[in-house]
Amino acid sequence: MSTENEGTSVPPAPSAPPVPVESPATPAPAGSAPPPEPADAPTAALPPVEGAVPGAYEGSGAASGAAPGPGGQPEAANAASGGWPPPPPAVPAYADGGGGGHSWGASYQPPEPKPGSRRGGLLAAVVAAALIAGGVGGGIGYWAAERNDDGGSGSTTVSASDNPADFKRAPSSVAGLAASALPSTVTIEAEGSDGEGGTGSGFVYDTQGHILTNNHVVASAADGGKLSATFSNGKKYDAEVVGRAQGYDVAVIKLKNAPSNLKPLSLADSDKVAVGDSTIAIGAPFGLSNTVTTGIVSAKNRPVASSDSSGSSKASYMNALQTDASINPGNSGGPLLNARGAVIGINSAIQPGSSGGIGGSGQSGSVGLGFAIPINQAKNVAKQLIKTGEPVYPVIGASVALDEQSDGAKITEQGAGGSSAVTANGPADKAGLKPGDVITKLDDTVIDSGPTLIGQIWTHKPGDTVKITYKRGGAEHTVDVVLGERKGDS
Repeated sequence: MSTENEGTSVPPAPSAPPVPVESPATPAPAGSAPPPEPADAPTAALPPVEGAVPGAYEGSGAASGAAPGPGGQPEAANAASGGWPPPPPAVPAYADGGGGGHSWGASYQPPEPKPGSRRGGLLAAVVAAALIAGGVGGGIGYWAAERNDDGGSGSTTVSASDNPADFKRAPSSVAGLAASALPSTVTIEAEGSDGEGGTGSGFVYDTQGHILTNNHVVASAADGGKLSATFSNGKKYDAEVVGRAQGYDVAVIKLKNAPSNLKPLSLADSDKVAVGDSTIAIGAPFGLSNTVTTGIVSAKNRPVASSDSSGSSKASYMNALQTDASINPGNSGGPLLNARGAVIGINSAIQPGSSGGIGGSGQSGSVGLGFAIPINQAKNVAKQLIKTGEPVYPVIGASVALDEQSDGAKITEQGAGGSSAVTANGPADKAGLKPGDVITKLDDTVIDSGPTLIGQIWTHKPGDTVKITYKRGGAEHTVDVVLGERKGDS
């Protein structure tokens, strides 16, 4: 299955969520025009990548918020009811849904001349909504009081209890888990030396200031760019890339002048995850920092190959956890939690919708098919990156076709650049594998394509012994292969 990075181009987003309206609107009196209803917010996702599971990187360039557009009754209806409630405020600047993308997600747009202007636009919309709600509520209150004074029937509304104990939430509830995890989740802003970049997410890995995220979130800032991480309390820290693995789509960055009170998120055993388990995703979809969504584990061991829409970069491969928790551009690199609040994966890709992708007619959002890198694999990669700064990949020493096919992974007749398809004296060569052989199983896992084989191999470590089943000339054979290693991204 091929996927793409989910990203959206936008300027840096506020590090804190919008201020909620304190008083919800009370229904208007009979006969008055109902207040306008918001239209659906635009979303977007990258187009699929050839040679792997359908999906789209869900986060590297995602920074732009997509606000609801105006809707509801036409102006004539408002006029007929005396102009009340007033028409909604103009759509703020961030409501256009984002723009074109670049490698792994979205292009970076320099901030407005006046910092905080987008935050101001958002607050203006919130304040306008509060004023409308307050005006309508006040009118109804006066009307009810007047009826009581005239001997009318008493109010039939029921008030909620004001007892503080009623508002306590169990630590194991979604609200309790989110409150615990949000302070350890960050919004990452990356800007390359050319001024392009994007926004994604990450989470605290250890007390030394290491942040775990996706490679495609920080790749643009890896060589002379700017990198920062903003916590849910609004505190922002400059950061630097410690190491990144393009093939795994995992990266580790480190905060400069990291605070002493960092609280790493606990890491679960992703091998013990079961289909149907509850999930919680945290990140900054479309730049809306500190967003929490829920769902379940929809599938395990989903072979996914993901890349950007330009086709200029190599794909990443994962044996992914699939979830229906809403994941959108900007969630990339953020944690996928279990029902205990422990990390089971790194949100990395989504299945793109049919509306087009970055650089096209728009970027679609979640369709309920999100993919996360299992945390067991990500943890092993992170340890290697922190130790040496470069990734290590297990290999069989043979080139396989990357086109999607259902009968297995075929060893090609020739390797990259005209080299031999089977490395001399390598693992595959020692096991007797030859060009033209079709690998159909690795241990007990059915192999239906080259990307599936790569994803399965990369769940192991160099030196592991795996059992490979292959077909040659119509006959089936099984051999043991001791995996070799490759250092760095070639």
